[in-house]
Amino acid sequence: MKYPIGIQSFDQIIEDGYVYVDKTGLIYQLVKGGKIYFLSRPRRFGKSLLVSTLKCYFQGRKELFKGLAIDKLETEWAEYPVFHIDFNGTDFTRSGKLDDIIGGTVGTWEKEYGRTTEFEDIGKRFAYVLQQAHQRYGRRCVVLVDEYDKPILDVLDTGYTATIDGKKRLLEDIHREILKSFYSTFKLADEDLQFVLLTGVTKFSQVSVFSGFNQPSDISMDEQYETLCGITQEELEHYFAEPIKALATKYKVTEEGMLDMLKHRYDGYHFSGNLTDVYNPFSLLNAFAKKALRDYWFSSGTPTYLVRLLNHTQEDLNGMTGKYYEDKEFVDYKANVEKPLPMIYQSGYLTIKGYDSDFGTFLLDFPNNE
Repeated sequence: MKYPIGIQSFDQIIEDGYVYVDKTGLIYQLVKGGKIYFLSRPRRFGKSLLVSTLKCYFQGRKELFKGLAIDKLETEWAEYPVFHIDFNGTDFTRSGKLDDIIGGTVGTWEKEYGRTTEFEDIGKRFAYVLQQAHQRYGRRCVVLVDEYDKPILDVLDTGYTATIDGKKRLLEDIHREILKSFYSTFKLADEDLQFVLLTGVTKFSQVSVFSGFNQPSDISMDEQYETLCGITQEELEHYFAEPIKALATKYKVTEEGMLDMLKHRYDGYHFSGNLTDVYNPFSLLNAFAKKALRDYWFSSGTPTYLVRLLNHTQEDLNGMTGKYYEDKEFVDYKANVEKPLPMIYQSGYLTIKGYDSDFGTFLLDFPNNE
């Protein structure tokens, strides 16, 4: 069995015979049920693979989906103009880097679809591209943005500055303005859009980069889509029976015993009040590939933005666990170092462990032993 560790391209996973946990039934439900979405999940939870799968779907690449759930659901397999921007893998601590990335990406699209000299604003330029693509294809456009918040997280609470028109400003504020202008496209080009998805770790409020366009449907805590990323118990036992058996033999336990060990170490994430168990996919795949139970996700490093945030707070992480909170207390990050709970939750170090329907509050605690 081949494990797609570090591989985030759906087409490569399918074509090269890597194991794929079929999420296409949920993806079909997503694309047919709405238009503009936002999804927050911790790092290494499969957001980029989700984006890649959507890209292949909207490109009409039917052959890649043969035998998957969506193969029985989709009958049209239309090809849409797809615009994908990925902020992964770029260091945004350098002044001007975000401008270069967005400007260069939109510039490439303009070479294909045409540019108007009427606008200099990046959002209006992108809106013009979408309009031209819509006219050329005869179909509305699809926009997929992976890790939308990385340009802000890279400089969050760093104090890094840049000089604009002779004035020194925080790079964090400059990046927010650039992103806000870019995302304003989705309001300007509403009639030219078929589907939009933005993924990220955090959802910002008050200083929102979303305020420039029609608010996306936030499905981060939606019961319908709580298992869109990650691996459920049923999926674990269905797709990975062979490596589970191999691990059980190595550790000299029964298969049931190994399932219990995997659950305590890697399971326990919950993304809604429905409390469906979700395993950390990065740790599971590494454990199967290396035939050893280790702390793979945790060992891959705490994000620098979270380290900076925790260095400023007097709150003890252990003191935040085992308590009930209203969702507004941990869902929207307000860029406030005095209240780090939202960032800790969204980064995956705490998760939902209970829901009190009488008070509408959620119990937060560590997801698992890892």
